[in-house]
Amino acid sequence: MPAVRVKIGTNGRLVIPAAIRRKVGLEEGQTVLLEAGKGELRVRRLEDVVDQAQRTVKKYVKDHASLSEELIADRRAEAEREG
Repeated sequence: MPAVRVKIGTNGRLVIPAAIRRKVGLEEGQTVLLEAGKGELRVRRLEDVVDQAQRTVKKYVKDHASLSEELIADRRAEAEREG
């Protein structure tokens, strides 16, 4: 899809045209993550950001491992050493 020219409105509001919202799957009321850098503004669906983070972590976690259980066990061991 080619670039679309839009103007920043009152209070810094930016209207994303419907065709672009449909193309990237943005819906009213949805939470997005905004990132700014190098003169650009990036808008990503929060679901996509979470999915990407989970895929990244999964590469480093053993199959069937529970990170929360490991964290709790670590904290308990630490508490025993201190107390």
